Amino acid sequence: MGSLKIKAILCMQLISLLIGVFSVIGIKGSWDMEEGMLRKRSGNQREFDYFKLCFLWPGTACQHTTKCCSSNPCCRSNSPSVFTIHGLWPDYNDGTWPACCSGSKFDKKEISTLLKPLRKYWPSFSCDDSSTCHHEKGTFWAHEWEKHGTCSYPVVHDEYEYFLTTLNVYFKYNVTGVLFEAGYVPSNSEKYPLGGIISAIQNAFHATPEVICSGDAVEELRICFYKDFQPRDCASGSIIKSGGASSGLCPRYVSLPAYGSSGNKQVAGISFKLCFAVHLLMIFAFI
Repeated sequence: MGSLKIKAILCMQLISLLIGVFSVIGIKGSWDMEEGMLRKRSGNQREFDYFKLCFLWPGTACQHTTKCCSSNPCCRSNSPSVFTIHGLWPDYNDGTWPACCSGSKFDKKEISTLLKPLRKYWPSFSCDDSSTCHHEKGTFWAHEWEKHGTCSYPVVHDEYEYFLTTLNVYFKYNVTGVLFEAGYVPSNSEKYPLGGIISAIQNAFHATPEVICSGDAVEELRICFYKDFQPRDCASGSIIKSGGASSGLCPRYVSLPAYGSSGNKQVAGISFKLCFAVHLLMIFAFI
């Protein structure tokens, strides 16, 4: 019996070690690849052409929740039921973008008066720290400021102005209200015509958005703006992209998943699979 417990403990330690090793490799590899792409795309980081405000749908983001923590809204009973902010990104008309421009490192004290709305409307849907432009780990806000905010000059001059401006534009262009008024509300059973969602945004803001999907679920809506924050078509026009694990375009009918306890169920399912893996390792250990 004692031997069995020891083997179980060793198996758990081995799995933890392997997860840690592969996580580090994956993070470092993806960051190096992204950084190389950004250097190539950024060039001399000339002044950007327009802004892109990215709205994230929580119901879709929470479907991928694998770990709970106090900062992850998917783990709270009052998880958001409106589009939240992913980021405000300066872009070029040719489809490329500047990134990691010269500017100060993120300092949370600079946005101390904005923390309440930021936690509610600009949360991180991950419990892990994000990579910053200085090869460090930091908050999701630090990642967005250093990667995108620093390239927003001369429209945005500092960290505080970047976050305040983003919040103001987010509240002014309320995509959640537009879609809800058009009848596109959260549902785990209803599918909506993609063209109808795009038309609702076009009619409200007189600009064509980008739509990002994960499978058949809307993951992001992106609205583009001139430098005076008047809406404009995004550089890709009406091209509808697809993200996540799927490939190709968003389907003709898409969903706006309502988040309930699915995230906790998924975490529980992953825990069960981990225990099952330990059980298999123990079996092979005895063979």
